[in-house]
Amino acid sequence: MKRSNLARMKKNNLAMKNNRIGFTLIILAASLLSMNKAEHNSVDKSRPNIIFILADDLSMLDIAPYGSTQVHTPNMARLANEGVCLDNMFNMVPVCSPTRQSILTGIAPVRSGAYPNHTMIYNGIKTLPVYLQQLGYRTAIIGKKHYAPEKAYPFDFLGGREHDNGEGRDVDLSKAEDYILKSSGKPFFLMFTSNQPHEPWTRGNQQAYHPDKIILRPNMIDTKLTRKRMANYFAEITYLDSLIGVCLDMVERSGQKDNTIIMFATEQGNSFPFSKWTLYDQGLHSGFIVKWPGKVQPNTRNNAMLAYIDITPTLIDIAGGDPNKINTGSKDALGNMGFDGQSFKKVLTDRVEHARDYVFAEQTTRGIIQGSDAYASRSARNSKFLFIQNLNYESKFSNTVTHSQLYRQWLETDPLRASFYEKRPQEELYDLIQDPYNLKNLAGDVKYAAIKKELQTKLKDFMHQQGDKGIQTEMEALSRQPKGVEQ
Repeated sequence: MKRSNLARMKKNNLAMKNNRIGFTLIILAASLLSMNKAEHNSVDKSRPNIIFILADDLSMLDIAPYGSTQVHTPNMARLANEGVCLDNMFNMVPVCSPTRQSILTGIAPVRSGAYPNHTMIYNGIKTLPVYLQQLGYRTAIIGKKHYAPEKAYPFDFLGGREHDNGEGRDVDLSKAEDYILKSSGKPFFLMFTSNQPHEPWTRGNQQAYHPDKIILRPNMIDTKLTRKRMANYFAEITYLDSLIGVCLDMVERSGQKDNTIIMFATEQGNSFPFSKWTLYDQGLHSGFIVKWPGKVQPNTRNNAMLAYIDITPTLIDIAGGDPNKINTGSKDALGNMGFDGQSFKKVLTDRVEHARDYVFAEQTTRGIIQGSDAYASRSARNSKFLFIQNLNYESKFSNTVTHSQLYRQWLETDPLRASFYEKRPQEELYDLIQDPYNLKNLAGDVKYAAIKKELQTKLKDFMHQQGDKGIQTEMEALSRQPKGVEQ
């Protein structure tokens, strides 16, 4: 055989060998990629991504999913059509800072220490980002924080404002989208806490709603300024709705839509009289919508009674943890270290219609802007009745609203109704079925003595478990604000 032919054969054999090696490496790489992808998908399915959107001073009845026909909220309606509306979710304190901290701790306000506004939790209490990070999640927040101390809430902060005066850009949600895209391969919890529709109501198209065409609810007094301010408030709700649309769209673009839960909460009521700062249903009853593809049946409703303190235990449960085994870092008056809240995961996945028989709430004016020196209220509610106990009823309720031109118009137009905002009886009892706007006080009617006694007893037991000493706790409220700052 010629030397050239022998060399050619050796070269061909080497090429074939290299091809076989290359092909083997390709198969191996493809197999490893397939295994990694399968593992990635498996992790995603067991630990879904979670986006939690929180409004600021939004009454639930002012959005389409909860019956409004006059405020344009197509993206909230879109979310509701793709998820479930939880129709009986309740706040525990109708002001911003304690609300956020009850959501993020699973502990009620007095026990956590975060019960006046602009407040802080006790040292050692654990929070939602801590729990989720221990379960393998990335955690971030964009928008308003309004919690303290900040070191207790180890979120990645993506920017935002604590208060929005309407000037410039209020929030850059592209940073949230970047965070989602960079979280590939690891589940994330992203909280978007909007400033809307908190006053001063300067965002959105301020000409979109004509004051004369607005329909006011029965708990309000019809004045020219009330209508004008409602029009401004409605415009800012529609602006908030557009931000929710941005969130929904960025989830669509992420490629992770089928494994991303989206939750939306309205927070407490708006800042008109008898809503925010009060324990009436208009202050505490919250809209809450959950979209969870493949787990939550779209376009459904659920009547289970729930509280904001149930949110953290639920998210831990969803993320694969056991909320019943958690040590919160806070001991209640009975010696328990667990949550005050409980998981409602089965309400979402199994459509269970019962969770709680009672919900409770508290409110203090001590430390709020232009607030009374001390005006403490506590409440207990079941599915049919609301009981409120005003501990400092001989005093006068005061806040920014009672010093406003709008409230002066209310006093001039209907002094009997308006003055009830400032001066309330020791006890209030409302039939929520017959009187959903809490207008007729039944506390003195002997026909309702039994239900009043029942709710009084439940409230007393709850206050004891929380270590709530009533007026004494009220007077200590300023100690729970960093540097005594009023807000």
